[in-house]
Amino acid sequence: MRARFIVLLAVALFATATTRDLFNDWVNATRLPPLVVDTSVEVVDREGALLRAFTVAEGRWRLDPGAVDPLFIDMLLAYEDRRFFTHPGVDPRALIRAALQSLRNGHVTSGASTITMQIARLLEDSGTGKWAGKIRQIRLALALERHLSKDEILALYLRIAPYGGNLEGIRAASLSWFGKEPRHLTAAEAALLVAIPQSPEARRPDFFPDAAYDARSRVLARMEQAGLLSAEMVVAAETEPVPAARLPFPDHAALLADRLRRADPLDRRIATTIDGPLQASLEKLAQDAAIRAGDKLSIAIVVADHRSGEILASVGTADWGDDGRKGFVDMTQALRSPGSTLKPFVYGLAFDQGLINPETLIDDRPVAFGTYAPQNFDKAFRGTLPVREALQQSLNIPVVSLTDALGPANLLLALRRTGADVQVPGGQAGLAVALGGLGISLQDLVQSYAALARMGRPVRLSVHPGAAEELPQRLFAPEAAWHVADILAHLPPPPGAAPGRLAYKTGTSYGHRDALAVGFDGGHVAGVWMGRADGTPVPGAFGGDLAAPVLFELFGRLKPNHDPLPPPPPATLILPNARLPQPLQHFRPRGAVFADTTPDAPKVAFPPDGAEVEAPGGMLTVRVRDGVAPFLWMVNGTPTAFGQTGRETPLTLGGQGFYRLSVIDAEGRSAAVNVTVR
Repeated sequence: MRARFIVLLAVALFATATTRDLFNDWVNATRLPPLVVDTSVEVVDREGALLRAFTVAEGRWRLDPGAVDPLFIDMLLAYEDRRFFTHPGVDPRALIRAALQSLRNGHVTSGASTITMQIARLLEDSGTGKWAGKIRQIRLALALERHLSKDEILALYLRIAPYGGNLEGIRAASLSWFGKEPRHLTAAEAALLVAIPQSPEARRPDFFPDAAYDARSRVLARMEQAGLLSAEMVVAAETEPVPAARLPFPDHAALLADRLRRADPLDRRIATTIDGPLQASLEKLAQDAAIRAGDKLSIAIVVADHRSGEILASVGTADWGDDGRKGFVDMTQALRSPGSTLKPFVYGLAFDQGLINPETLIDDRPVAFGTYAPQNFDKAFRGTLPVREALQQSLNIPVVSLTDALGPANLLLALRRTGADVQVPGGQAGLAVALGGLGISLQDLVQSYAALARMGRPVRLSVHPGAAEELPQRLFAPEAAWHVADILAHLPPPPGAAPGRLAYKTGTSYGHRDALAVGFDGGHVAGVWMGRADGTPVPGAFGGDLAAPVLFELFGRLKPNHDPLPPPPPATLILPNARLPQPLQHFRPRGAVFADTTPDAPKVAFPPDGAEVEAPGGMLTVRVRDGVAPFLWMVNGTPTAFGQTGRETPLTLGGQGFYRLSVIDAEGRSAAVNVTVR
């Protein structure tokens, strides 16, 4: 008997071992689906808060779960899989119970799936109503447990559990249904998020609120039975309404986020230096300002801490979903004319080279540099005035005179020393660059002003943490930078704005296509652009009227009190005009020819300066008054009509476009106008 028992025991052990080995081989031979699921690219602010996320394939929202409220985890395990941390992927007790129920009912019923089995079903998108499908889930669940830790399996569930529509994972669901991160959930919120994945479409709160409410109640009741929630907590949770609609995902700094994603498509979490609350506030400010300004107008804003070089806000458009305003165009990056906002750099260079002082007298009267005769915006002349006032009044003639003395190429070199990318039409810098005759982006313009704010020390602004860097070459000496800042700080602010907060400058490009305002205090620098993204003129648009109020409102939202500008450096020359060295008392342009303004000097009677005219067949009849005949007429600097004794002369023009018409009388006195031929 004993020998027979030993033989039977050996056979049983062999059979058990063989069965075990066959079972293990069966599980180990399981083909696993991809276990790394794609998650949404996230762009986050300086505190890690979500600015914008992007959907994955088929437009699904599937975010990395991040931190999840422990209450939700406890409720999920208590409701779905109490023995999650002890079973091998399949819960034998639950499986036996479900099998007995299935035999009685004649088909597979729910209730036996562990969290691991649910993941197996979701990864393969397999059904649960057939034995073959259930057996495949069991096999895959067992295999998953051999390849992943329990924490990894739970993290996978938190990432891919379905929550209705295109929502997958706890975080996408929490943001969409409650507008909050899942790190802090109420008992009612946690219960609803436990209930929805069991039947994600039938329990969608926005479509089937009663079903969602009932499912949540069942979870809450089970949690009371399990001792996770008290009766009072359940009663309080039952009073919370289920959400009536999905909430939109955060979409702040949308154009910036899109640009950063394109620059590094493999990065799933893109950190930035953006201040999230400030960004949201300025997006609302931009939208309101654009609506007030008129249809099709857009706006762009860049704000940076010039001490660190970190960009704190980047608003590329009034509304990135508004096609009428070309909301898809990031106007912080577009090359546009800066108008008069470059004038402070001309004065800074002139201060640096010892050509002028803020109290130096400079002439504002008709002047020609070869064939180029600049005019002020209002066509008026102020005579002789201090440099300080010339900059504050943004006069054109004095700044062109200074640019001629400096050389326009030096202005471009100075801007490029700030790290700005400036583009000049035709590649050749002329005197008009001082008046905005070049292309520069708003972000680069703000970066150039950061160098002014930093007393001439350029810094490369960046939206990437730790990427801002101080550039090696100075813009100009600190004394020159301080003079510029001091002059700009004494500009009158827009109506209703506090004086003395900002050193700022406005600009309006040719044809009213761009309205700008850029300013800084002791800590921050910002720029505002307004206009139409397609470059269409906006009649009557001025930087001082449109952009400057937004700039001051921006700084008011940025901080309650301004950071004072630095004091003058020790070597700063602060003297009245009479005590300045003789060469600094009065600046005279080199090589300029001043127009004769005597009463009988020639004047172009027709066409008026700045006029739009028609020239049938390319012919335009011009008229001159005063002056002494004979007259010489020139078109764009080329002599066209000689020895004209009459006051009217037909001129041959080349067709549509811009023309400068000049007349010189017998005594060498001249006059000129600029016209546009339609």
